[in-house]
Amino acid sequence: MAERRRSARQKSFLRGCVYFNKRRNAVDCLIRDISDEGARIIFSDAVSVPDIIDLYIPQKEQTVHARVQWRHGDEIGLAFPASAKPTRAAPDFGDLAQRVAGLESEVATLRRMLKQLKNELLGAGDMDAA
Repeated sequence: MAERRRSARQKSFLRGCVYFNKRRNAVDCLIRDISDEGARIIFSDAVSVPDIIDLYIPQKEQTVHARVQWRHGDEIGLAFPASAKPTRAAPDFGDLAQRVAGLESEVATLRRMLKQLKNELLGAGDMDAA
């Protein structure tokens, strides 16, 4: 049988979760192979899912909108529409900048304290010599 896919799929053994009905329903699955254009998933039991789903991949922290291309027993072939880019939770850089500024301030305070302790130790050493 000739390969009809435009991109080669990479074998995988990733855990996944299929969401449907506006994320009111969820079914765990195993992602057996995946590419930028689609995936083959397997369920532990025969399940009934609609033709349009969201596939969440916890290891990659990605959710991909997908369309069911084929079904065979407990396996389903998915196609990712060209417009469907994997989504990730966007980092909050404002919060990160605040944290970095706080840590820099803490480092400066610790340096001042270290310098003060060194000076006290050196001063105590001079008194012992007298």
